[in-house]
Amino acid sequence: MRLRKESITSYPPIFLIETRKQMNPTISIITAVYNNKEFIEDAINSVLTQSYPNIEYVVIDGGSTDGTLDIIKKYDKKISKWISEPDSGIYDALNKGIKLSTGDIIGFLHSDDIFADYNVIEKIAGKFNLANVDAVYSDLVYVSKSNTNKIIRCWKTGKFLEKSLKFGWMPPHPTLFVRRSLYETHGLFDIGLKIASDYDMTLRLLKNNSGSIVYLNEVLVKMRLGGRSNKSLKNILRKSSEDYKALKKNNFSFPAFTLLLKNIRKLKQFF
Repeated sequence: MRLRKESITSYPPIFLIETRKQMNPTISIITAVYNNKEFIEDAINSVLTQSYPNIEYVVIDGGSTDGTLDIIKKYDKKISKWISEPDSGIYDALNKGIKLSTGDIIGFLHSDDIFADYNVIEKIAGKFNLANVDAVYSDLVYVSKSNTNKIIRCWKTGKFLEKSLKFGWMPPHPTLFVRRSLYETHGLFDIGLKIASDYDMTLRLLKNNSGSIVYLNEVLVKMRLGGRSNKSLKNILRKSSEDYKALKKNNFSFPAFTLLLKNIRKLKQFF
């Protein structure tokens, strides 16, 4: 926040520091990657070219051997923090990123994904400046791997109502930005779930939450089609099995019913 020169002396220094912190909270963006030299540079540049001035960018590499690490090192002076070491999968890597980050707000950009424009984080931050906001989410589009301007599917999320979780609603995880305090309250990703830990985390963060959950009604993230959970029939079945476990773990009364509606909701993405 800018103040006119003559007005500065009318406020105690501590007021200025706290006001700037509130208006420009540090937003930590975490990217987990393993052997993805084809697309990691797009993800990195998508973060580094954001207009918002107070971003902490954390990259967690799982010990890549395909040249990914060379690309990360290329941006060493611009990436806030990065590590490269073996992990137990993407959710273990995301947990490392949360622990390594220091921002007031935490979000994720996967190594296949990019932000829709240069002002995404500016828009996210603006919503967090509203009173009592704990989380912000938006819409997402699935795009062609070779052409990110070619939209294949659109995930139109809609406004959050807690009862909607029982009817299979969830926001796209890459669009979900939450306050650090929620992770401190609800814990980290369950690495025992290999495909659906993001769903489990979303249920934990949003269920019985006392703060405001704000919907930003526009596409903020482009996700390249071909995620792990949809690569094969085996993975689709495993994803459904883990979704069911996540619902039971979070004490949903009729998990099979919720899971059925969750899968039916996906059909709307094709129209």
